[in-house]
Amino acid sequence: MSGLQKRKRSWSNIFSVFGRAHRKASVQMESSAPLLKHLDELRIRIFKAFLALMLTTGISFAFSQQIIEYLAAPIGGMSKLVSIELTENISIFMKVSLLGGFVLAMPILVYQVMAFILPGLNRNEGIWLRLMVPFATLLFAGGVAFTWFVMLPTAIPFLTSFMGITTQVRPENYFEFITRLMFWIGVCFEMPLIIMFLAKLKLVTARQLASGWRYAIVTMAIVAAAVTPTVDPVNMGLVMAPLMGLYIISILLAAIVGRG
Repeated sequence: MSGLQKRKRSWSNIFSVFGRAHRKASVQMESSAPLLKHLDELRIRIFKAFLALMLTTGISFAFSQQIIEYLAAPIGGMSKLVSIELTENISIFMKVSLLGGFVLAMPILVYQVMAFILPGLNRNEGIWLRLMVPFATLLFAGGVAFTWFVMLPTAIPFLTSFMGITTQVRPENYFEFITRLMFWIGVCFEMPLIIMFLAKLKLVTARQLASGWRYAIVTMAIVAAAVTPTVDPVNMGLVMAPLMGLYIISILLAAIVGRG
């Protein structure tokens, strides 16, 4: 074989290797295209949720002073709070603004999450999704209202007068306490929506939920003990009673979804 033929064969082998590498890269790109598409959709959903949260937080920021004064009513007003740190007041102002923005943005946040988890919805499923968004918002608002009108009027006098000891309440401790309580009880009130979503994914059924009511009561007792400020039976019962009612509603919704 001449030198020219050897060089031609060498170049042919090199082009063949590059051709196989190119075809392999093309196959890999085609296989990873759906993943990249989902990641891009996730990026867009996160950006929209973040933008909505920033806008609603700005609106809440403009009314934070009024919100803080309203939230201080159960303790007896702002005059009952004692600040001992230089940055404590502004920290409370920012936290309340962020929480207010989160509550206002709740419908948009829920929609973005559910639209990403349930892609490719048909017309009926799209209607179902649009109904779930206000439903989730109302449940969360119901949990917040329950905390404000039922839980706090019972818990705060008990905590501030326990054993007859005078309590000087710090703003940071007080507002963190009530906002955390409102938030987590609001999340607990989302139980019917979560169970309905699991039933739609065929992960649970109404029959399973009904037969497992004993485990549900134990779970609700644990949640009530973790969420409530005290472990006394009165406050735990105040939380468990609506959770049990919501569990019954969850069973009914799971039965409706299970029938298609």
